[in-house]
Amino acid sequence: MISLSRNPLVRTAIFCGMATVLPLSPTQAADEARIVFQNGRSIPISAVSVQGDQITVNQATDGFNAGQKLPVLSADHVYGDKPVQTDRAIALLLSDKPGDALALLEPVVASQQPSAKIPGNFWLEPARAALLGYAMTGDSAKVTSLGKEIADATPQQGADPFASLAKALMLPKSTPDADLEVAFKDLTTDNLPAAVCAYASFFRGNVLKQAKKDAAALEAYLFVPCLFPSGGRVLNAAAELNASEYLTAQGRREESLALLNSCVIDGSGTLLAAEANKRLESLK
Repeated sequence: MISLSRNPLVRTAIFCGMATVLPLSPTQAADEARIVFQNGRSIPISAVSVQGDQITVNQATDGFNAGQKLPVLSADHVYGDKPVQTDRAIALLLSDKPGDALALLEPVVASQQPSAKIPGNFWLEPARAALLGYAMTGDSAKVTSLGKEIADATPQQGADPFASLAKALMLPKSTPDADLEVAFKDLTTDNLPAAVCAYASFFRGNVLKQAKKDAAALEAYLFVPCLFPSGGRVLNAAAELNASEYLTAQGRREESLALLNSCVIDGSGTLLAAEANKRLESLK
């Protein structure tokens, strides 16, 4: 029996990981994303383009004619499976490999762009991840451009809160660690989306790790799956992986093993799960 009584955050983090819905297995075929209209008809996103408030059919398919135009407001939702590259790219981003992450994200953002304003789209998550990738590489022009696209696609919420996260990531390297920590901590408030809080807490953990404030860094990482589990399973996995490192160093082997097993589930199909498996082997 594994005892986790030493830290309630660890218990909660592991519980959240166990409760994660598993993704499709590699043997399951992914359904191509489709725009579903209010009358029940649907069309692959790859067959359309969007200009203003009009969807244009670029190739005849599924009863739609090439050149046919439909109002964006007639689209009800997007159906299908999230591109597998999105989770893989986010894992790379959280592993401090923004260039590699962007190489996967940019094609996804481009292919899913026609659905950007439609509920349930698979564009917004990779677009926001790409925004953070551009911020991490210091590409202010692309941060500004993509930030405007995101704001235009989500006019109901005003300025996208991920813009503030990108701004924190672009602070000069000369910024004191204490100021960086505050910048990220300020983005973990209840009035912000869980994904923003999860990313901010993770990046805060990175700052604290660099400052060798181990106890505070461990807490920041555990906050991700504990307080903001709906921020994303890959975010949970990255935080669990980092937290397990501290627990191992403290001799808390059973707790570390439990977090690593949770990371394998949350980070399925990404380099995070692969790294967690390696560490599990080393702890046997």
